[in-house]
Amino acid sequence: MNNKFSFDANNFRKEFPIFNKKINGKDLIFLDTAASAQKPQCVIDSVNKCYSENYANIHRGVYHLSANLTSQYERVREKVAKFINAKSNKEIIFTKSATEALNLIASCLYKDYLKEDDEILLTYLEHHANIVPWQINNIGKKTKLVVADLNDDTTLNIEDLIKKISKKTKLISITHMSNSLGHINDIKKVCNEAKKRNIPVVVDGCQYIAHGRVNVAEIGCDFYVFSGHKIYGPSGIGVLYGKQSWLENLPPYQGGGDMIERVTFEKTTFAELPQKFEAGTPPIAQVIGLGSAIDYVKKINVDEIYLYQKYLYQYAYESLRSIPSLNIIGHSDNKGGILSFTLDYAHTNDVGVILDQEGIAIRTGHHCTQPLMKKLGIDSTARASFGLYNTKNDIDRLSSSLKRMKEFFNE
Repeated sequence: MNNKFSFDANNFRKEFPIFNKKINGKDLIFLDTAASAQKPQCVIDSVNKCYSENYANIHRGVYHLSANLTSQYERVREKVAKFINAKSNKEIIFTKSATEALNLIASCLYKDYLKEDDEILLTYLEHHANIVPWQINNIGKKTKLVVADLNDDTTLNIEDLIKKISKKTKLISITHMSNSLGHINDIKKVCNEAKKRNIPVVVDGCQYIAHGRVNVAEIGCDFYVFSGHKIYGPSGIGVLYGKQSWLENLPPYQGGGDMIERVTFEKTTFAELPQKFEAGTPPIAQVIGLGSAIDYVKKINVDEIYLYQKYLYQYAYESLRSIPSLNIIGHSDNKGGILSFTLDYAHTNDVGVILDQEGIAIRTGHHCTQPLMKKLGIDSTARASFGLYNTKNDIDRLSSSLKRMKEFFNE
């Protein structure tokens, strides 16, 4: 592999205050960005400034603080729309998380679109957040979940997915990038096949949004969801993109302030998009922080981040593949910065605890993908996932610790 890369992660790392922290007397090596990314100082500052200098409720006041923050909030909506190439700001709905966005879609589609005997096509790579909402809303509705299979290398079998599209298929809901294994799915091909049959597509973009450039117009999906905390922004903020034609025709998800036009005891009429789906006081400071995070990754360059994380994955793969008794789960050429593995002689939780003693933070467990784990015949993996602040040295420390780990278990 090419050992030269111009991406200056060491310089970017200085912008993240968390890396001033010591863990057990050692420099922090954070390899759990797939769960939640660390925050640069500019994002932290933007949230603090919102609360300390300019806080008020939005869309409700004519006074300076409220009007000014409302303007900032709506500018972030415009920024998000441009970031993913949505046609209109009205197609961007702010939620508290990507999980809430998926629940919103499921709830609204079951109210007004999905009927008895309809089929929803998923894949084995899905996070629980793209499985459970469909099951919860299906209670009493008698729709069916159909699951597309995997290839032997654990990547999605696109041909099987296409084969399983039937006259009963009314929706495809699919992850853009596996949070457990890092595989990047050919979403554009899936959307093209769905479009031939007039089937809407929901895309869970939580992992991919921090790894590559998203263009919803080019992809051709009907819905796309992601969370702010995966793209170096605050927690507590999610984004739902939906084609305007869909959002206008779907019923509201929740009732309350700001999503109404007029309320009487006899009847309520609803606000236009996007307020129709944003009931109550929204996550205002979190939205402001998301805007700052988008500015940050755009300044660095999304395409450069994508290439660098693929480079880190390949470097980690080459570093770990030769370690005795270590099994890399799900290697492929089209992956983001996620590497999952098991050790023959140790449970993954024990691996995580021992690495923590070395100042190395990884994720262990089923990663909210129990159906995938069952499919693979395992109950958990250890997962190292990379962000723009990680370096080859981080991976070298991980590799060195794993090589010494067998000595610990042999004692």
